[in-house]
Order: sequence, then structure tokens, then C-alpha cells
Amino acid sequence: MRTLRIVFMGSPEFSVPSLARLLEGPHRVVGVVTRPDRPRGRGRRLEPTPVKELALKVDLPVSTPERLRDKGFLSELKALDADLFVVVAFRVLPEAVLQLPKGGVVNLHPSLLPKYRGPAPIQWAIINGERETGATTLFIEPEVDTGDIILQERVPIGPDETAGELHDRLKVLGADLLAHTVDLIAEGKASRIPQPPGDWPRAPKLTKEHARIRWEGPAEALCNLIRGTNPIPGAFTAWRDRVLKVHRARIVPEVEGKPGEVVQADGRAGMVVAAGEGGLYLTEVQLEGGRKMSSAEFVRGHRVEVGERLGEFEGSRT
Repeated sequence: MRTLRIVFMGSPEFSVPSLARLLEGPHRVVGVVTRPDRPRGRGRRLEPTPVKELALKVDLPVSTPERLRDKGFLSELKALDADLFVVVAFRVLPEAVLQLPKGGVVNLHPSLLPKYRGPAPIQWAIINGERETGATTLFIEPEVDTGDIILQERVPIGPDETAGELHDRLKVLGADLLAHTVDLIAEGKASRIPQPPGDWPRAPKLTKEHARIRWEGPAEALCNLIRGTNPIPGAFTAWRDRVLKVHRARIVPEVEGKPGEVVQADGRAGMVVAAGEGGLYLTEVQLEGGRKMSSAEFVRGHRVEVGERLGEFEGSRT
């Protein structure tokens, strides 16, 4: 197996295990491309991406271009003379970048492609009630997430698993799958399996409005929404004209009440809210400006009453 010269492209925490795994292997990472430093936290101090932090620790050259079509950046990238670009949770690459490496550009995507093309595959798989998902490695084409598949690995989704928890599993599984993929490319044994055509479920970017709890829906769908938007953006509803985030909940099969109606408000047993079909026991909630707490603690602290309605803000507030 020949040793490949690799440029790694990625930014968030999801990308870090993949870079770390490549650094442990037989190939040579000759450069890292990541997003520019961004202001974060209360002090709005400029902070590097998690990928940049790891790269600097091991003295890898790092590029942080604002524009991927910038001539200076493209010249810098070309000078690295890479055999392969490896992309994990980065940006859409222009044709000028895709044409540079001799061996092509490989991507790790956390879904079973062609299902859930787009930036939020982990969240949408849970929101849509999927029982399994996985990771896919593929050759990148100009159209996002449509390239030939190299490898896939399936994993079950736990009945109570959140998007954050699944993210943490897939970033490790994906790193191993990616390392195996790179070895296959180095050996000249990588498969190229075209993605089948069809109307597959997609994974668009999640907005705040996607995370709004609409109590008219069935309890199972609402529970999936809560799991799929935990931790970001976080499912929410209205309570006394304030934002109440629901971080965790479980289904209560038989509940009588109007959608959004509080049917149980007990300082010890917690809070149950009726849905269009069944209801939800709210396991963990957070009122705007406050901290996370159990619904029992919330009931005690705010004197929640049976018969109150959740779901609608007064006036123009959304």
C-alpha cells in the first residue's frame, strides 16, 4: 500500500476523530483547511474551530480561507501536491478545488446515502422516526452528496437516543470507516457504487421553526422531534407567553385532553401534556432565561396548573 499525501478539510467537533484517526495511520496529512476563527461565548472572543485546535497541536499547516475560490488559497492548496482531499463536515467545494487532487475528493457523510442528503442528516433521521442510520464514504461530485459510494456502515438508532448522542457515536464510527476507505484508495481497491435514483428523504438545515412543537401532532412524532432537535436548535413551545424548551420527553399512550393541554401537573410526578394522539410526559424542560430541570421541579417552582395550554404565543411574538 502506498502512502498518500492528504489534505483534510473540516471544522466542527464531528470532524476531529476523523483527522485524529488519519494522523494515527500510514498516510501523511500535509495540510488542513478549516473555517476562519469566529467570535464565541459571552466575551465574543475569536476562537478556532475544533479541527484547527487539533491541527495546531500537531504542527500541521492550517488554511482558513473566507472564499474557497480565492486565487491565493488555490495556489497554496495546489502547492501541497496532495494525492487526496478528505472532507468531513466542511463546506460545498467549488469545481476549482475538486479538480486539484490526483486521486479525487472523498467525503464522510453521517447517513445511509442516498437518504438524507444535506447538512442535518443525523437530526432528520431521528425526526422522521428512522430505526437505523449509519455513515457513508463517497467520492465528491459537484452536486452535493450525490457521488459514488465507497463504503457504508449501518447502526440502529436507540428508542430514546437524541441527535447529540447519535452524533457522538457516528463521529467515531465514521472516523474508522473513513480510515478504511483511505486505505482502500491507496491500495487501488476502492469501490465506486452509483447512488440509485429516487425521491429520497432529504436533510435541509434545521431552523428554529422546524423545532416548534405543534401539539396537534401525534405524541410519537412530537417525541421524535424533541429527540432530533436535542441539543440544537432545541424543541420549544409557549407557556404563559414565554419560550419553554423541552429537552426530553416520553410518550404516554392514552391521554384525554385538547392538544397542548396540561393534564397532569404534579410536584413529584411531573407534567403530562396532551397531543393530537396520546400525550407526552415532559422529562426535562428549560424556561427561557433559566436552567434545565425536571418537569416536577418546574411544576413546583412555577405553580403549573392542570388545564393550562401550551403552544401559542400572544400577540406578534413567535
